[in-house]
Amino acid sequence: MANVTKIKATPKPLTMKEAEKRNLKVAAYARVSTDHEDQQTSLAAQTDYYWQMINSHPGWEMVKIYADEGISGLSAKSRPAFQEMMEACEKGEIDLILTKSISRFARNTVDSITAIRKLKERGIGVFFEKENIYSLDSKGEFILTLMSSLAQEESRSISENVAWGHRKRFADGKSSLAYSRFLGYDRGPNKYEMVINEEQAVIVRRIFYLFLVGYAPATIAKIMEKEGRIAPAGGDRWNPQTVRRMLENEKYKGDALLQKEFTVDFLRKKSKKNEGELPQYYVENDHEAIISRELFDYVQEEIKNRLDFKAGRYSGVAPFTSKLLCGKCGEKFGAKQLHSNSRYKKTVWMCNGRYGHGRGSENRCMIHCIYDEGLTRIVYWAAWKLFIRRKIKKVVIAILSEILPEERMEDVEKALVKLRDMPAQRLLRDDDDMAIFMRQLIVMPEGTVEITLIDGSTITYILNDEDGTIHKEVLG
Repeated sequence: MANVTKIKATPKPLTMKEAEKRNLKVAAYARVSTDHEDQQTSLAAQTDYYWQMINSHPGWEMVKIYADEGISGLSAKSRPAFQEMMEACEKGEIDLILTKSISRFARNTVDSITAIRKLKERGIGVFFEKENIYSLDSKGEFILTLMSSLAQEESRSISENVAWGHRKRFADGKSSLAYSRFLGYDRGPNKYEMVINEEQAVIVRRIFYLFLVGYAPATIAKIMEKEGRIAPAGGDRWNPQTVRRMLENEKYKGDALLQKEFTVDFLRKKSKKNEGELPQYYVENDHEAIISRELFDYVQEEIKNRLDFKAGRYSGVAPFTSKLLCGKCGEKFGAKQLHSNSRYKKTVWMCNGRYGHGRGSENRCMIHCIYDEGLTRIVYWAAWKLFIRRKIKKVVIAILSEILPEERMEDVEKALVKLRDMPAQRLLRDDDDMAIFMRQLIVMPEGTVEITLIDGSTITYILNDEDGTIHKEVLG
Protein backbone atom coordinates (compact mmCIF):
# COMPACT_ATOMS: atom_id res chain seq x y z
CA MET A 1 0.00 0.00 0.00
CA ALA A 2 1.33 3.45 -0.97
CA ASN A 3 2.57 5.69 1.80
CA VAL A 4 1.24 9.28 1.48
CA THR A 5 2.97 12.13 3.28
CA LYS A 6 1.32 15.53 3.45
CA ILE A 7 3.55 18.49 2.69
CA LYS A 8 2.13 21.66 4.14
CA ALA A 9 1.60 24.56 1.74
CA THR A 10 3.47 27.77 2.30
CA PRO A 11 0.72 30.10 3.48
CA LYS A 12 0.34 33.41 1.64
CA PRO A 13 -1.06 36.47 3.40
CA LEU A 14 -4.68 36.79 2.24
CA THR A 15 -5.30 40.15 3.88
CA MET A 16 -3.19 43.25 4.44
CA LYS A 17 -3.32 42.68 8.18
CA GLU A 18 -1.72 39.28 7.68
CA ALA A 19 0.90 40.79 5.36
CA GLU A 20 1.86 43.32 8.02
CA LYS A 21 2.76 40.47 10.37
CA ARG A 22 5.03 38.58 7.96
CA ASN A 23 8.67 38.97 6.99
CA LEU A 24 8.36 40.21 3.42
CA LYS A 25 10.47 41.82 0.72
CA VAL A 26 8.56 45.03 0.01
CA ALA A 27 8.74 47.54 -2.85
CA ALA A 28 6.73 50.65 -3.64
CA TYR A 29 5.58 52.16 -6.95
CA ALA A 30 5.04 55.89 -7.50
CA ARG A 31 4.20 57.87 -10.62
CA VAL A 32 3.41 61.42 -11.71
CA SER A 33 2.06 62.17 -15.19
CA THR A 34 3.87 65.49 -15.83
CA ASP A 35 7.29 66.97 -15.08
CA HIS A 36 5.87 70.19 -13.62
CA GLU A 37 7.47 71.43 -10.43
CA ASP A 38 4.46 70.67 -8.24
CA GLN A 39 4.30 67.12 -9.61
CA GLN A 40 8.00 66.63 -8.94
CA THR A 41 7.35 67.66 -5.34
CA SER A 42 4.52 65.10 -5.19
CA LEU A 43 6.82 62.35 -6.47
CA ALA A 44 9.50 63.24 -3.93
CA ALA A 45 6.86 63.18 -1.18
CA GLN A 46 5.59 59.74 -2.27
CA THR A 47 9.13 58.35 -2.41
CA ASP A 48 10.07 59.71 1.02
CA TYR A 49 6.80 58.46 2.55
CA TYR A 50 7.25 54.87 1.37
CA TRP A 51 10.94 54.83 2.25
CA GLN A 52 10.17 55.70 5.88
CA MET A 53 7.10 53.43 6.03
CA ILE A 54 8.89 50.28 4.81
CA ASN A 55 12.13 50.82 6.74
CA SER A 56 10.27 51.49 9.99
CA HIS A 57 8.10 48.37 9.70
CA PRO A 58 9.43 45.35 11.64
CA GLY A 59 9.96 42.31 9.44
CA TRP A 60 9.78 44.19 6.14
CA GLU A 61 12.85 44.36 3.95
CA MET A 62 13.17 47.33 1.60
CA VAL A 63 13.72 46.29 -2.03
CA LYS A 64 13.36 49.53 -3.99
CA ILE A 65 11.14 52.53 -4.66
CA TYR A 66 10.17 52.38 -8.34
CA ALA A 67 9.15 55.76 -9.76
CA ASP A 68 8.07 56.96 -13.22
CA GLU A 69 8.33 60.72 -13.63
CA GLY A 70 6.37 62.74 -16.21
CA ILE A 71 4.85 59.60 -17.80
CA SER A 72 1.20 58.80 -18.52
CA GLY A 73 -0.32 55.76 -16.84
CA LEU A 74 -2.35 54.80 -19.91
CA SER A 75 0.19 52.25 -21.14
CA ALA A 76 2.46 50.02 -19.07
CA LYS A 77 4.86 49.66 -22.01
CA SER A 78 5.88 53.32 -21.80
CA ARG A 79 6.78 53.15 -18.09
CA PRO A 80 10.35 51.89 -17.61
CA ALA A 81 10.25 51.81 -13.79
CA PHE A 82 7.00 49.81 -13.85
CA GLN A 83 8.53 47.30 -16.28
CA GLU A 84 11.63 47.00 -14.10
CA MET A 85 9.43 46.29 -11.06
CA MET A 86 7.49 43.55 -12.91
CA GLU A 87 10.77 41.91 -13.97
CA ALA A 88 11.97 41.94 -10.35
CA CYS A 89 8.70 40.24 -9.35
CA GLU A 90 9.26 37.50 -11.93
CA LYS A 91 12.69 36.86 -10.43
CA GLY A 92 11.15 36.44 -6.96
CA GLU A 93 12.77 39.56 -5.54
CA ILE A 94 9.50 41.10 -4.28
CA ASP A 95 6.68 39.79 -2.05
CA LEU A 96 4.55 42.92 -1.64
CA ILE A 97 4.04 46.15 -3.58
CA LEU A 98 2.71 49.34 -2.03
CA THR A 99 1.21 52.12 -4.14
CA LYS A 100 -0.80 55.26 -3.48
CA SER A 101 -3.89 54.50 -5.60
CA ILE A 102 -5.25 52.56 -8.57
CA SER A 103 -4.81 55.60 -10.86
CA ARG A 104 -1.10 55.80 -9.91
CA PHE A 105 -0.66 52.09 -10.66
CA ALA A 106 -2.42 52.29 -14.09
CA ARG A 107 -5.24 54.19 -15.80
CA ASN A 108 -5.75 51.44 -18.35
CA THR A 109 -8.15 48.75 -17.06
CA VAL A 110 -6.62 45.97 -19.16
CA ASP A 111 -3.04 46.80 -18.10
CA SER A 112 -4.06 47.06 -14.46
CA ILE A 113 -5.90 43.73 -14.27
CA THR A 114 -3.30 41.90 -16.40
CA ALA A 115 -0.46 43.03 -14.13
CA ILE A 116 -2.38 42.18 -10.95
CA ARG A 117 -3.21 38.67 -12.23
CA LYS A 118 0.43 38.02 -13.15
CA LEU A 119 1.48 39.08 -9.66
CA LYS A 120 -1.30 37.03 -8.06
CA GLU A 121 -0.07 33.87 -9.82
CA ARG A 122 3.26 34.35 -8.04
CA GLY A 123 1.62 35.10 -4.71
CA ILE A 124 2.64 38.77 -4.84
CA GLY A 125 0.13 41.22 -3.43
CA VAL A 126 -0.45 44.89 -4.27
CA PHE A 127 -1.86 47.24 -1.66
CA PHE A 128 -3.67 50.38 -2.84
CA GLU A 129 -3.68 52.77 0.12
CA LYS A 130 -6.27 55.30 -1.04
CA GLU A 131 -8.90 52.63 -1.86
CA ASN A 132 -7.73 50.32 0.99
CA ILE A 133 -7.70 47.34 -1.41
CA TYR A 134 -5.34 44.33 -1.19
CA SER A 135 -5.11 42.39 -4.47
CA LEU A 136 -4.81 38.93 -2.82
CA ASP A 137 -8.07 39.43 -0.95
CA SER A 138 -10.90 37.19 -2.22
CA LYS A 139 -12.94 40.20 -3.31
CA GLY A 140 -9.94 42.26 -4.38
CA GLU A 141 -9.97 41.57 -8.13
CA PHE A 142 -13.70 42.32 -8.49
CA ILE A 143 -13.35 45.65 -6.71
CA LEU A 144 -10.16 46.45 -8.62
CA THR A 145 -11.88 45.83 -11.96
CA LEU A 146 -14.62 48.31 -11.05
CA MET A 147 -12.19 50.87 -9.69
CA SER A 148 -9.81 50.53 -12.68
CA SER A 149 -12.71 51.07 -15.08
CA LEU A 150 -13.58 54.25 -13.20
CA ALA A 151 -9.94 55.37 -13.39
CA GLN A 152 -9.91 54.73 -17.15
CA GLU A 153 -13.12 56.71 -17.63
CA GLU A 154 -11.62 59.52 -15.58
CA SER A 155 -8.62 59.47 -17.91
CA ARG A 156 -10.94 59.57 -20.91
CA SER A 157 -12.72 62.58 -19.45
CA ILE A 158 -9.42 64.36 -18.79
CA SER A 159 -8.24 63.58 -22.35
CA GLU A 160 -11.47 64.96 -23.84
CA ASN A 161 -11.20 68.11 -21.73
CA VAL A 162 -7.59 68.62 -22.85
CA ALA A 163 -8.62 68.06 -26.51
CA TRP A 164 -11.45 70.57 -26.12
CA GLY A 165 -8.98 73.09 -24.70
CA HIS A 166 -6.63 72.59 -27.66
CA ARG A 167 -9.47 73.02 -30.17
CA LYS A 168 -10.70 76.16 -28.42
CA ARG A 169 -7.15 77.53 -28.53
CA PHE A 170 -6.91 76.73 -32.26
CA ALA A 171 -10.23 78.45 -32.92
CA ASP A 172 -8.87 81.52 -31.13
CA GLY A 173 -5.83 81.48 -33.44
CA LYS A 174 -3.31 80.67 -30.69
CA SER A 175 -0.44 78.49 -31.91
CA SER A 176 2.30 76.63 -30.08
CA LEU A 177 5.22 74.39 -31.01
CA ALA A 178 7.12 71.39 -29.74
CA TYR A 179 10.15 73.69 -29.52
CA SER A 180 12.56 70.87 -28.64
CA ARG A 181 11.84 69.25 -32.04
CA PHE A 182 11.48 72.37 -34.22
CA LEU A 183 14.38 74.36 -35.67
CA GLY A 184 14.32 78.12 -35.84
CA TYR A 185 12.11 79.28 -32.97
CA ASP A 186 12.12 79.47 -29.17
CA ARG A 187 9.26 80.07 -26.77
CA GLY A 188 8.82 83.80 -26.16
CA PRO A 189 8.14 85.61 -22.87
CA ASN A 190 4.39 85.36 -23.49
CA LYS A 191 2.62 81.98 -23.50
CA TYR A 192 1.90 81.72 -27.23
CA GLU A 193 4.73 83.91 -28.52
CA MET A 194 7.36 82.52 -30.92
CA VAL A 195 10.74 84.25 -31.21
CA ILE A 196 13.47 83.50 -33.76
CA ASN A 197 16.47 81.48 -32.62
CA GLU A 198 19.10 83.15 -34.81
CA GLU A 199 21.60 80.31 -34.52
CA GLN A 200 19.05 77.77 -35.75
CA ALA A 201 17.61 80.19 -38.34
CA VAL A 202 20.96 80.00 -40.17
CA ILE A 203 20.33 76.27 -40.72
CA VAL A 204 16.79 76.93 -41.98
CA ARG A 205 18.01 79.53 -44.52
CA ARG A 206 20.81 77.19 -45.57
CA ILE A 207 18.28 74.45 -46.41
CA PHE A 208 16.16 76.81 -48.51
CA TYR A 209 19.32 78.05 -50.27
CA LEU A 210 20.45 74.50 -51.17
CA PHE A 211 16.99 73.65 -52.48
CA LEU A 212 16.98 76.70 -54.77
CA VAL A 213 20.44 75.79 -56.03
CA GLY A 214 18.87 72.56 -57.30
CA TYR A 215 19.65 69.92 -54.67
CA ALA A 216 17.00 67.34 -53.70
CA PRO A 217 16.02 66.78 -50.02
CA ALA A 218 18.09 63.55 -49.88
CA THR A 219 21.22 65.41 -51.01
CA ILE A 220 20.48 68.33 -48.66
CA ALA A 221 20.21 65.86 -45.75
CA LYS A 222 23.69 64.50 -46.59
CA ILE A 223 25.10 68.04 -46.82
CA MET A 224 23.59 68.87 -43.41
CA GLU A 225 25.28 65.82 -41.88
CA LYS A 226 28.59 66.61 -43.57
CA GLU A 227 28.46 70.17 -42.23
CA GLY A 228 27.62 68.90 -38.75
CA ARG A 229 24.31 70.76 -38.52
CA ILE A 230 21.99 69.93 -35.61
CA ALA A 231 18.79 68.16 -36.69
CA PRO A 232 15.34 69.24 -35.39
CA ALA A 233 15.13 66.23 -33.05
CA GLY A 234 18.70 66.76 -31.86
CA GLY A 235 21.85 64.96 -32.92
CA ASP A 236 23.50 65.12 -36.34
CA ARG A 237 21.41 62.54 -38.25
CA TRP A 238 19.21 64.04 -40.98
CA ASN A 239 16.30 62.42 -42.83
CA PRO A 240 15.18 63.57 -46.32
CA GLN A 241 11.57 63.70 -45.06
CA THR A 242 12.68 66.10 -42.33
CA VAL A 243 14.15 68.42 -44.97
CA ARG A 244 10.97 68.13 -47.07
CA ARG A 245 8.73 68.99 -44.11
CA MET A 246 10.87 72.03 -43.28
CA LEU A 247 10.64 73.30 -46.85
CA GLU A 248 6.84 72.99 -46.72
CA ASN A 249 6.25 74.29 -43.18
CA GLU A 250 4.32 77.57 -43.33
CA LYS A 251 5.62 78.65 -39.91
CA TYR A 252 8.89 79.70 -41.53
CA LYS A 253 7.07 82.46 -43.46
CA GLY A 254 5.34 83.70 -40.31
CA ASP A 255 1.98 81.90 -40.69
CA ALA A 256 0.51 79.00 -38.73
CA LEU A 257 -1.83 76.18 -39.79
CA LEU A 258 -3.51 74.86 -36.65
CA GLN A 259 -4.86 71.36 -35.93
CA LYS A 260 -2.78 69.49 -38.51
CA GLU A 261 -3.19 66.31 -36.45
CA PHE A 262 -5.53 65.01 -33.77
CA THR A 263 -5.65 62.13 -31.26
CA VAL A 264 -7.85 59.19 -32.26
CA ASP A 265 -7.06 56.83 -29.35
CA PHE A 266 -6.58 58.35 -25.90
CA LEU A 267 -5.34 55.03 -24.45
CA ARG A 268 -2.44 54.65 -26.88
CA LYS A 269 -2.07 58.38 -27.57
CA LYS A 270 -2.32 57.54 -31.28
CA SER A 271 -2.69 60.52 -33.58
CA LYS A 272 -3.34 60.90 -37.29
CA LYS A 273 -3.11 63.60 -39.94
CA ASN A 274 -6.22 65.77 -40.10
CA GLU A 275 -7.69 65.06 -43.53
CA GLY A 276 -10.91 66.99 -43.04
CA GLU A 277 -12.28 65.14 -40.00
CA LEU A 278 -11.87 68.29 -37.88
CA PRO A 279 -11.77 71.99 -38.84
CA GLN A 280 -8.37 73.62 -39.37
CA TYR A 281 -7.44 77.27 -38.78
CA TYR A 282 -4.92 79.30 -40.78
CA VAL A 283 -3.36 82.32 -39.05
CA GLU A 284 -1.48 84.83 -41.22
CA ASN A 285 1.34 86.93 -39.76
CA ASP A 286 1.21 84.94 -36.54
CA HIS A 287 4.88 85.54 -35.72
CA GLU A 288 8.13 86.89 -37.17
CA ALA A 289 9.18 85.09 -40.36
CA ILE A 290 12.57 83.47 -41.03
CA ILE A 291 11.87 83.09 -44.78
CA SER A 292 10.10 85.83 -46.73
CA ARG A 293 6.62 85.08 -48.06
CA GLU A 294 7.82 85.53 -51.67
CA LEU A 295 10.70 83.09 -51.28
CA PHE A 296 8.59 80.51 -49.43
CA ASP A 297 5.84 80.61 -52.09
CA TYR A 298 8.45 80.30 -54.85
CA VAL A 299 9.89 77.19 -53.15
CA GLN A 300 6.40 75.62 -52.97
CA GLU A 301 5.99 76.24 -56.69
CA GLU A 302 9.38 74.65 -57.36
CA ILE A 303 8.48 71.60 -55.25
CA LYS A 304 5.39 71.11 -57.41
CA ASN A 305 7.43 71.55 -60.61
CA ARG A 306 9.88 68.88 -59.51
CA LEU A 307 7.06 66.45 -58.73
CA ASP A 308 5.67 67.07 -62.24
CA PHE A 309 9.13 66.83 -63.82
CA LYS A 310 8.70 65.86 -67.48
CA ALA A 311 12.17 64.39 -68.15
CA GLY A 312 11.79 61.36 -65.89
CA ARG A 313 12.64 61.49 -62.19
CA TYR A 314 14.09 64.74 -60.85
CA SER A 315 17.67 64.17 -59.74
CA GLY A 316 19.04 66.81 -57.41
CA VAL A 317 22.49 65.37 -56.69
CA ALA A 318 24.21 68.41 -58.28
CA PRO A 319 23.02 71.96 -59.10
CA PHE A 320 22.43 71.40 -62.85
CA THR A 321 21.67 67.66 -62.94
CA SER A 322 17.98 68.26 -63.68
CA LYS A 323 18.09 71.92 -64.74
CA LEU A 324 19.88 71.30 -68.04
CA LEU A 325 17.49 69.62 -70.53
CA CYS A 326 17.53 68.60 -74.17
CA GLY A 327 15.21 70.55 -76.49
CA LYS A 328 15.34 67.76 -79.09
CA CYS A 329 14.40 64.56 -77.19
CA GLY A 330 13.42 65.95 -73.76
CA GLU A 331 16.05 63.99 -71.80
CA LYS A 332 18.26 65.41 -69.05
CA PHE A 333 21.89 66.31 -69.63
CA GLY A 334 24.42 64.47 -67.50
CA ALA A 335 28.05 65.18 -66.67
CA LYS A 336 30.60 62.75 -68.19
CA GLN A 337 34.36 62.53 -67.81
CA LEU A 338 36.32 63.00 -71.04
CA HIS A 339 39.94 61.83 -71.40
CA SER A 340 39.84 60.64 -67.78
CA ASN A 341 43.25 58.90 -68.03
CA SER A 342 45.21 61.81 -69.43
CA ARG A 343 46.34 65.25 -68.43
CA TYR A 344 43.58 66.63 -70.68
CA LYS A 345 40.86 65.41 -68.30
CA LYS A 346 37.65 67.35 -68.94
CA THR A 347 34.02 67.24 -67.81
CA VAL A 348 31.41 67.48 -70.56
CA TRP A 349 27.61 67.66 -70.33
CA MET A 350 25.78 65.51 -72.90
CA CYS A 351 22.18 64.41 -73.45
CA ASN A 352 21.31 61.13 -71.72
CA GLY A 353 19.42 60.16 -74.89
CA ARG A 354 22.76 59.87 -76.66
CA TYR A 355 23.28 56.36 -75.27
CA GLY A 356 19.73 55.59 -74.21
CA HIS A 357 19.02 53.29 -77.19
CA GLY A 358 22.45 51.76 -77.70
CA ARG A 359 25.65 53.21 -79.17
CA GLY A 360 24.89 52.05 -82.73
CA SER A 361 21.24 53.06 -82.82
CA GLU A 362 20.07 55.52 -85.45
CA ASN A 363 17.61 56.97 -82.92
CA ARG A 364 20.22 58.17 -80.46
CA CYS A 365 20.18 61.91 -79.76
CA MET A 366 23.11 63.79 -81.33
CA ILE A 367 22.39 67.27 -79.98
CA HIS A 368 25.26 69.59 -79.00
CA CYS A 369 27.35 68.67 -75.95
CA ILE A 370 28.71 71.37 -73.65
CA TYR A 371 31.99 71.62 -71.75
CA ASP A 372 31.58 72.16 -68.00
CA GLU A 373 33.52 75.42 -68.39
CA GLY A 374 31.10 76.37 -71.16
CA LEU A 375 28.09 75.70 -68.90
CA THR A 376 29.66 77.91 -66.24
CA ARG A 377 30.14 80.65 -68.85
CA ILE A 378 26.47 80.43 -69.88
CA VAL A 379 25.25 80.61 -66.30
CA TYR A 380 27.45 83.59 -65.42
CA TRP A 381 26.48 85.40 -68.61
CA ALA A 382 22.78 84.97 -67.74
CA ALA A 383 23.40 86.19 -64.19
CA TRP A 384 25.23 89.20 -65.59
CA LYS A 385 22.21 89.98 -67.76
CA LEU A 386 20.02 89.84 -64.66
CA PHE A 387 22.05 92.24 -62.57
CA ILE A 388 23.71 94.60 -65.03
CA ARG A 389 20.70 95.11 -67.30
CA ARG A 390 18.24 94.83 -64.39
CA LYS A 391 15.92 92.53 -66.33
CA ILE A 392 14.64 91.04 -63.12
CA LYS A 393 11.86 91.81 -60.66
CA LYS A 394 12.74 93.64 -57.45
CA VAL A 395 11.32 90.80 -55.39
CA VAL A 396 13.95 88.44 -56.81
CA ILE A 397 16.72 90.76 -55.66
CA ALA A 398 15.12 90.65 -52.22
CA ILE A 399 15.03 86.86 -52.33
CA LEU A 400 18.70 86.58 -53.28
CA SER A 401 19.72 89.13 -50.64
CA GLU A 402 17.80 87.14 -48.04
CA ILE A 403 19.09 83.69 -48.87
CA LEU A 404 22.77 84.54 -49.40
CA PRO A 405 24.96 85.73 -46.52
CA GLU A 406 25.89 89.40 -46.89
CA GLU A 407 29.54 88.76 -47.74
CA ARG A 408 28.55 86.18 -50.38
CA MET A 409 26.10 88.63 -51.96
CA GLU A 410 28.94 91.15 -52.27
CA ASP A 411 31.07 88.51 -54.00
CA VAL A 412 28.32 87.77 -56.50
CA GLU A 413 27.84 91.44 -57.37
CA LYS A 414 31.59 91.98 -57.77
CA ALA A 415 31.86 88.93 -60.01
CA LEU A 416 29.07 90.16 -62.26
CA VAL A 417 30.54 93.64 -62.59
CA LYS A 418 33.99 92.29 -63.52
CA LEU A 419 32.65 89.50 -65.72
CA ARG A 420 34.02 91.08 -68.94
CA ASP A 421 37.54 91.51 -67.60
CA MET A 422 38.40 88.15 -66.03
CA PRO A 423 37.08 84.57 -65.64
CA ALA A 424 34.05 84.83 -63.36
CA GLN A 425 34.60 81.42 -61.77
CA ARG A 426 37.74 82.73 -60.06
CA LEU A 427 35.78 85.38 -58.18
CA LEU A 428 33.20 83.25 -56.38
CA ARG A 429 33.90 81.08 -53.38
CA ASP A 430 30.83 78.93 -54.05
CA ASP A 431 29.75 78.17 -57.63
CA ASP A 432 26.35 77.04 -56.32
CA ASP A 433 25.38 80.70 -55.92
CA MET A 434 24.98 81.11 -59.68
CA ALA A 435 22.67 78.10 -59.93
CA ILE A 436 20.03 79.94 -57.90
CA PHE A 437 19.41 82.40 -60.73
CA MET A 438 18.56 79.63 -63.19
CA ARG A 439 15.28 77.73 -63.07
CA GLN A 440 15.91 75.77 -66.27
CA LEU A 441 18.27 75.63 -69.27
CA ILE A 442 17.16 73.94 -72.52
CA VAL A 443 19.73 73.12 -75.21
CA MET A 444 18.07 73.61 -78.61
CA PRO A 445 18.99 71.80 -81.88
CA GLU A 446 19.69 75.08 -83.68
CA GLY A 447 22.66 75.76 -81.38
CA THR A 448 21.18 77.95 -78.66
CA VAL A 449 20.37 77.60 -74.96
CA GLU A 450 17.02 78.94 -73.77
CA ILE A 451 17.36 80.00 -70.12
CA THR A 452 14.39 80.42 -67.80
CA LEU A 453 15.36 82.69 -64.91
CA ILE A 454 14.23 82.64 -61.31
CA ASP A 455 11.55 85.28 -61.99
CA GLY A 456 10.09 83.34 -64.94
CA SER A 457 11.59 85.53 -67.69
CA THR A 458 13.72 83.95 -70.44
CA ILE A 459 16.88 84.84 -72.34
CA THR A 460 18.75 83.02 -75.11
CA TYR A 461 22.46 82.20 -75.32
CA ILE A 462 24.13 81.31 -78.66
CA LEU A 463 26.46 78.31 -78.37
CA ASN A 464 29.92 78.95 -79.75
CA ASP A 465 32.57 76.30 -80.45
CA GLU A 466 35.26 78.98 -80.75
CA ASP A 467 35.10 79.96 -77.07
CA GLY A 468 34.99 76.34 -75.91
CA THR A 469 31.30 76.22 -75.08
CA ILE A 470 30.65 73.32 -77.48
CA HIS A 471 32.66 70.13 -77.29
CA LYS A 472 33.48 69.55 -80.99
CA GLU A 473 34.80 65.99 -80.63
CA VAL A 474 31.38 64.54 -79.80
CA LEU A 475 29.24 66.49 -82.26
CA GLY A 476 27.29 64.24 -84.65
